[in-house]
Amino acid sequence: MNIFKSIERNWNKRNVVQAIANAEQQNNDVVTIHRIDKKNIGDYFCAPHHYFEVLKGKSLDIFDYKSEDKAVRTHFINEISNRSLIIGGGGLLNRSGFDKQMQLFEKLTQKGKKIVLWGVGHNEKSPKTYGNVSKYNIDIHKFGLVGTRDFNMPGDYVPCVSCLHPIFDQQYAVTNEVGVVFHKDTLKKEHITKKYQNFATSSNTTNLEELIQFIGSAENIITDSYHTMYWAMLMGKKVIAIPNSSKFYDFKHQPIISTFDEALQHLNQGTSYDGLLEECRTLNHKFAEKAFNYLNL
Repeated sequence: MNIFKSIERNWNKRNVVQAIANAEQQNNDVVTIHRIDKKNIGDYFCAPHHYFEVLKGKSLDIFDYKSEDKAVRTHFINEISNRSLIIGGGGLLNRSGFDKQMQLFEKLTQKGKKIVLWGVGHNEKSPKTYGNVSKYNIDIHKFGLVGTRDFNMPGDYVPCVSCLHPIFDQQYAVTNEVGVVFHKDTLKKEHITKKYQNFATSSNTTNLEELIQFIGSAENIITDSYHTMYWAMLMGKKVIAIPNSSKFYDFKHQPIISTFDEALQHLNQGTSYDGLLEECRTLNHKFAEKAFNYLNL
């Protein structure tokens, strides 16, 4: 991005945030806000509008506030100003790319805005924070209802709502001892992908059906994708996770944590969690009942 585009984008972000902060706030119906990225299926499927009829068609990309398209930015301003908000899921906390939006949402709670945090979690990139996150970059106590996917952090524990997808009710034949799923950024790192060239591999850039079928075909899953880790555990797989952020360290049920250099040494050592899918679905249905009552839906 050239310097002029960067300046324009920063100007757009500031203006959108200021416009929303200065606007009169309403709570007419609801909109769900998360990172809508069809090239990252974890981000795409981690929000409740996919799974509850009352929320269908009511979604907004948290990155729309910096769009080059004025109509998109205006829509973002109007939707947030006029609706109650469900924020999440995904790693929206403790991440610089979402700081401005999350701090804005915190301020809106002081203007009577009804906001639910649903399945959000911390997402710090510095390795020194891994396993050591003790606070969020917003005060979650200011929000009307809070469910986080981080088991050891404040708020109700609410794992990612993608567990409600019916695809997890299907059964798959195991044909591979090992399946490796790369995060989209890791696909660019040839020294890693070449190390696993003799194994079955996929990535979080594929479609959901193909990825879940791939996970289902393997006994062990090696991955640096958070949602692949989560979905594989829901499916009873033995998971070896390669952390690229703090988010891998605060799930209630832990996988084996390793590196791409050492992951193969841990094959068949992971825990297969029986009943995890039902546990996560129950927690989300209970949270949904509280959220919909709070939002008068």
